[in-house]
Amino acid sequence: MLIPMTPDIRNNQDHLAEEFRQSENYLLQESRIALLKIQSWQFAMRTPEVGLHYQQEAAAMVKQSLLSFVPNSFVLNEEGFYYKPLDN
Repeated sequence: MLIPMTPDIRNNQDHLAEEFRQSENYLLQESRIALLKIQSWQFAMRTPEVGLHYQQEAAAMVKQSLLSFVPNSFVLNEEGFYYKPLDN
């Protein structure tokens, strides 16, 4: 009696879909935080009643978190460039 061999084909769609969903959720949360920081900074700059100290803190918050320099190697590392094979 012959038992046919089933091909070893793995379906990674579920895993890839979950990984994509998690990264999208992370980006969405980070985008919301960035938008709130920008709106806070804009409010501080438009409102004359806000004190100078708060305006300086808001400007520093935006510069430190949104406008900070990041080396290319850090971005490539965070995106997994060095760990995944290239698909050219």
